Amino acid sequence: MAASNLTLRVATAVVTLPFLFALLFLGQPWWWLAFLLVAAGVTSALELYGMSYPGDRVAQAVGVVTVSAVVLAVYVFPEHPRCLLATLALVPMSGIVLSLWRLRELGPAALQLMTGVFGPLWIGVGVGSVAVLRKLGGAEGAGLSLLPLVLAWAGDTGGYFAGRAFGKHKLYEKVSPKKTVEGAIGGVASVVGFALGARALVVPSIPIRDVVVLAVVGGILGILGDLGESLIKRSTGVKDSGDIVPGHGGMLDRIDAVLLTAPLTLVYWLIAH
Repeated sequence: MAASNLTLRVATAVVTLPFLFALLFLGQPWWWLAFLLVAAGVTSALELYGMSYPGDRVAQAVGVVTVSAVVLAVYVFPEHPRCLLATLALVPMSGIVLSLWRLRELGPAALQLMTGVFGPLWIGVGVGSVAVLRKLGGAEGAGLSLLPLVLAWAGDTGGYFAGRAFGKHKLYEKVSPKKTVEGAIGGVASVVGFALGARALVVPSIPIRDVVVLAVVGGILGILGDLGESLIKRSTGVKDSGDIVPGHGGMLDRIDAVLLTAPLTLVYWLIAH
């Protein structure tokens, strides 16, 4: 990452983070849902379906609708197994129908099929989990919703600096040539530190042991989420999923780790409470 790009990333964070914190800690839970639905859910869906269905506005619109429906299902019915089972059944059906309906050539058909089957669950459950944590957490809801963001973004930041300072061994060169084993270890260590800080400040009711376990597992999942999204980009021949976030690429580039750390946090909270 060039110094100018790092500067742009920092400037973007300085501008956007105060707004996000104000919305999360001072606004109503449904404000947070609306923001996430539009800024993260819809935007990421457009980017994912744009990579797999380039130029097909109909398929992209269907993707947006399906992802949005999953986000709302997770938010409205987080503790209703029948609704979630129905979602798990209907989304793959819709993905198969979409791939057959919008088929143009066989080459990208497998990727398009997997996008329709997997994409809405990946993005929808991830974004919906961030939103519903704000509602389920009660007085600590804002801090609880912040936790998966910390698990994801602390790992990204810590991994970058650890990789720059100590990186020698490639982690998964075919998918992400710049990632190193040392960077991954530094990223997970950074997640543990930041998660303990977040626990002390905004979610003190969570036991320290639980936070450490969540941080380690979340740090690893964050790396896998980043590699998974990089695999999609490489297979479709794009560098970034989009350009909506200055210095960061697309929204999907920014939340790929969150899409795994948020469901992890939600599952933990539902089991623990």
